[in-house]
Amino acid sequence: MQIETPYLMFLGDVPDTLAAKTAYGIADWRPEWCVGQLRLPGCAADLGIPDLTLSDAVAKGCKTMVIGVANAGGVLPPHWVSEVVTALDAGLDIASGLHVRLGSIPEIAEAAERNGRQLHDVRHTSETFDTGKGTRRPGRRLLSVGTDCSVGKKYTVLALERAMRERGLDADFRATGQTGVFISGRGVAIDAVVADFISGAVEWIAPAADPDHWDLIEGQGSLYHPSFAGVSLGLLHGAQADAFVVCHEPSRTTMRGVKHPLPSIQQVIDLTIQLGSLTNPAICPVGIAVNTQKLPEDEARTLLQDLTRDHGLPATDPVRFGVDGIIDRMLAEFPAGSAA
Repeated sequence: MQIETPYLMFLGDVPDTLAAKTAYGIADWRPEWCVGQLRLPGCAADLGIPDLTLSDAVAKGCKTMVIGVANAGGVLPPHWVSEVVTALDAGLDIASGLHVRLGSIPEIAEAAERNGRQLHDVRHTSETFDTGKGTRRPGRRLLSVGTDCSVGKKYTVLALERAMRERGLDADFRATGQTGVFISGRGVAIDAVVADFISGAVEWIAPAADPDHWDLIEGQGSLYHPSFAGVSLGLLHGAQADAFVVCHEPSRTTMRGVKHPLPSIQQVIDLTIQLGSLTNPAICPVGIAVNTQKLPEDEARTLLQDLTRDHGLPATDPVRFGVDGIIDRMLAEFPAGSAA
């Protein structure tokens, strides 16, 4: 699909910033595409870009209104439908990463038809996938895994891609979620793939490549999360990861949306190795990525030093402190020319 830019980011009346993580991800990594935001009364998220009316957005050249939210169940709240219809009538296309298909809502489908506008359901694909085969394929692959949902798995691999390319390394971000697809322009929202084909879809996303090429695969959910572990496991097997980075948010005690306690970083390392070895017996951890946004800098640095010492792995906040240590570890574990 070709989604026209620039974007008007629609945040609705989401209750917190995590509910608008799609919008934040696009604004952080593609700021040049985000002209403004449209928020309803009571919205608790703010991208720090201009608040625009629909007429303002059209006047400034916006082509597409992006529904930049990620809620439980991926639904479109009924009171947002009229806002979407009004945007279509104003001449904007609509793009959504929600599970619900825009065209399945009669009022939206009719508005798109009468205005000749496009509806983009980024979470859905027309691609047909095989079941995963687990057959060894050339190229190197890194997967971000997590102690929970929404802990920085996407930001970690995007930061790795940027830093590795700056070093002249051959690396590509591989999107497996709706926000990543918006950012990269390609990929598959893996949680919308029928379960039997998840690992095959990941093999399609990150196919055979040059032996020294790195595919940096965006992780989803957590192997310990009772809601999403099935997606995480299929992704791990399809990635056939040589390396993985554990992503963590230190202020949480329970996983997002459930009452289950947060697993430890070591538990995630051990389980990822145990399960990932099915398709790559040599899988190994190369770093720990910690979202320290809620910590003062001195506390963040102390925590990262402690984690580095305790786990024998480079620990960093990819956004705050960069990813050089993780890349150094990757190159030490997998030097150029060493691929079988």
